Amino acid sequence: MIHPHKTSFLRREGRWLLGGFLLFLLSSFGQTFFVSLFADDIRDRHGLTHGSYGVLYMAATLLGAIALTRTGHLVDRHPARRVVLVSAPLLALGAVAMTWSADLFTLFGALVLLRLFGQGMMTHTAFTVLGRWFTRQRGRAVSLAALGLNTGEAALPALAVALSGAAGWQAVWWAAGTLVTAVGFAVAALFRTERTPHPADGSADPEAPAAGWTRAEVLRDRCFYPLLLATAAPALIGNTVFFHQAHLAETRGWSLGVLASAFPLYAVLTVLCSVASGFLLDRITGLVLLPVFLLPLGGGLLLLGTVTAPWSAYAFMALYGVTNGLSLTLFGAVWPEVYGTRHLGAIRSVVVAVLVFASALGPGAGGLLLDAGVGQPVQFVALGGYCLVASALVTPVVRRLRARGAAVLR
Repeated sequence: MIHPHKTSFLRREGRWLLGGFLLFLLSSFGQTFFVSLFADDIRDRHGLTHGSYGVLYMAATLLGAIALTRTGHLVDRHPARRVVLVSAPLLALGAVAMTWSADLFTLFGALVLLRLFGQGMMTHTAFTVLGRWFTRQRGRAVSLAALGLNTGEAALPALAVALSGAAGWQAVWWAAGTLVTAVGFAVAALFRTERTPHPADGSADPEAPAAGWTRAEVLRDRCFYPLLLATAAPALIGNTVFFHQAHLAETRGWSLGVLASAFPLYAVLTVLCSVASGFLLDRITGLVLLPVFLLPLGGGLLLLGTVTAPWSAYAFMALYGVTNGLSLTLFGAVWPEVYGTRHLGAIRSVVVAVLVFASALGPGAGGLLLDAGVGQPVQFVALGGYCLVASALVTPVVRRLRARGAAVLR
């Protein structure tokens, strides 16, 4: 039975939560889990190796990440509706351009558009406006809206594979372009009126003294970089594993069905942990979870790197689902919690750019390492170590930030 307070929250804030949900869903078309479905078709069409395609993908993502640092501040200066009306058609253009990619130049341009306006601007806009519109209920709002990405992860790969088998992989991208355009206009209509936080609904900002951090001030803050190192881990690691999942199955002697059948487990745990953490963060703040949220992922990587039995895939996906669910809400809550909301778009544009680049660095570097003979088990163990080190580094930083926040409030 749904608690009446939760029901009233959904009813009262439904249009903004639905708009955020749809933005996260649209970001799927620029996410690695979707683009990588067509990796073999693209490599075969252009005669690319694992490494060369990974480098091309990484370069496109890097260019998109750099562009995001220059365009992300627009969310601070323009209404969300206007930002969506520009971003959605450009994302749709990238999807359609994938069908025209007869040469590497067109392919590269399509990938840039997908990464910049899909994983980049769609998630950046959603996180930024939700972080600005909600304060005391920020964790809850982000966790519910981020279910759009979970929905995309759960539903779109199967739909894409089915449509590709029936009509060819280019038809999938035509359908994606059409869907992005239609849904983009729907989101713009939902955002026609922007939400204004006010004390009556429990959304008064308790961190007003810290609301004025600028991007330049954040970049000079020594606490910023350990936080960035920790929050970038899921994007780096998840894409490294997913992008080369076919190679993993081949070298382990698994069928592709082993990995595919583990995705529902991952999706369920991601959703459960995302929603639970949203309600939890509204009570204990995001900083409390930062030192521990990477530990499940680190353990899963160590298992996947050292155990060759198929059950290790299920264990990894379950543990990654826990970390991913926590990270989706943390990413929406921590930055405004630490640095305020006045310049949130400009600050978050740097964060999202780093995450977008990290999401491509993994596939690119992983492909080059595979070409060089460095196997995935070694890569997975090293990435598991990265999770443990990042958790250790961020622990004293969190204590420092909590002390700094308490001093400001006094």
